Amino acid sequence: MLQTARTTLKRLPQRGSHDLDVIHAILDEGLLCHVGFVHEGQPYVIPTTYVRVGDHLYLHGAVASRMLTTMGRGAAVCVEVTLVDALVLGRSAMHHSMNYRSVVILGTAQDVTDVVEKRRALEALVEHVVPGRMAEVRRPSPNEIAGTRVLSLPITEASAKIRTGPPIDDEEDYALPFWAGEVPLKMVAGPPVPDPRLAPGIAAPATVTGYRRRND
Repeated sequence: MLQTARTTLKRLPQRGSHDLDVIHAILDEGLLCHVGFVHEGQPYVIPTTYVRVGDHLYLHGAVASRMLTTMGRGAAVCVEVTLVDALVLGRSAMHHSMNYRSVVILGTAQDVTDVVEKRRALEALVEHVVPGRMAEVRRPSPNEIAGTRVLSLPITEASAKIRTGPPIDDEEDYALPFWAGEVPLKMVAGPPVPDPRLAPGIAAPATVTGYRRRND
């Protein structure tokens, strides 16, 4: 059911994909999604972290969150994730572009009320951001679990869109004396910066000193 009338690409459909493995790979590499919803007639787009567990996307936040409250009432939502891989510089201004991988998910989310599933989702979120981190920190307390709202969005209506390769210039422009090509981009972790209140003698673990994103 991934491909529906709503997720069928009409602009440059050759760049689209409804392959679940492709969609999962993009979601697993990303850190930030944008959630679009309408509250009292006003559209909003909110950036937030997420995690994919199986065929569901989990979002979390404060119990009083307007976004999560609206979603929990069954509002239709659109979740989008984009990874930028390169700047694409053409010979003409109008043929500059970017290489990217993106996913759009449509649907309605469900409140996660089962404590075990909620805990599993919150811990999976930490592991998604920093693999191995849950073994190094205090686990969420019952009060923290109770004070956090978690929603689950099924990945059942979704599409990916991907651009790769060099610029596509007008044929007559290929002879112009201007440089054209790609400038690769990637997310790179810098040196860890310790908390000023870190207790003496605690060294940064390998999960921090060796932190890498999946495309680094």
